[in-house]
Amino acid sequence: MSHTISLLDQVIGTGVVPVIRTATQDSARRSVAWLQEAGFKTFEITMTTPGAAELIAELAKLPDLLIGAGTVFTDQEADRVIGAGAKFVVSPCVTVEVGAVCRRQGVPCLMGTLTPTEVFQALRAGADAVKIFPASSVGPGHLKALRSVFPAVSFMPTGGIDATNLAGWFQAGAACVGVGGRLVDENLIARGDRLAVIAAGRQLLDSYRAATS
Repeated sequence: MSHTISLLDQVIGTGVVPVIRTATQDSARRSVAWLQEAGFKTFEITMTTPGAAELIAELAKLPDLLIGAGTVFTDQEADRVIGAGAKFVVSPCVTVEVGAVCRRQGVPCLMGTLTPTEVFQALRAGADAVKIFPASSVGPGHLKALRSVFPAVSFMPTGGIDATNLAGWFQAGAACVGVGGRLVDENLIARGDRLAVIAAGRQLLDSYRAATS
């Protein structure tokens, strides 16, 4: 359990976790490389990305990176990504089977919720932290209300978060946030606009530091 808590602390300590969801493995690889240049060291590679498990195995071997797997729905997927080197596992919903695998393997599990009932179910299913998804459909006020009844839970809002609204989520009590399409812009990646991706990443990190300083 202490190992799981240590890994969870590392994930939370990063503040902002890029959620890599792209149409090709190559686009995912490039977005990780460019966002590394911006200063990111923790990444969630979603299973909807082609060749996600293989990419996780590749990236997990690199020094100083903390690689997790996202959009994990089944125990088989959880076993596969953990075997590939994922250090945390994220599901967009409450998945008892995934929670059981993560507990057995000593890997932090984050489960997606929106309502108090779902938060409670996620905790009972073995979630070490709770993802609020899609965060854009509820707003920071929703998180603040959840925190009032679940003060000990670490929440990671994900969906629709960018440099302009990030501060509100941390003011509402977010432990960290996940950022996908607002950071991993496939149009920029496809154009090879490395500098634009790096600039977006740095802007987000600057906003995070300003919000939490």
